[in-house]
Amino acid sequence: MTEMDDIPGTFVFNGHAARRGYRLNKMLMTFRDPAARQRFLADEPAYCDEFGLTGSQRDAVLDRDWQALCEEGGSIFYVFKLAMVDGKSMQHLGGAFTGMTEQEFVAMMRAGGRTGG
Repeated sequence: MTEMDDIPGTFVFNGHAARRGYRLNKMLMTFRDPAARQRFLADEPAYCDEFGLTGSQRDAVLDRDWQALCEEGGSIFYVFKLAMVDGKSMQHLGGAFTGMTEQEFVAMMRAGGRTGG
């Protein structure tokens, strides 16, 4: 463990996280393909099972628990592909990660972003 592994409120995507999330990210990466997105939406649990996700990874996908997806080793770049399957924006994820609605997050960013740390 390095000092970068324990930054409060931050998910560090390092080698350990990449190994932990390999199957999850492999599945999320398939969403580049429209046919894969349709197969996923037709039977989400079965699609997750095809990739051998852990129970907690599977739950995070099915619950659209964005923070848990990152905690389970999901790369934000691939997690965003799942958000896009649902028609969600990066601002939606930004809101989810900061405890805001999408509209609150957008307003905060337009006002210059976070201040005071």
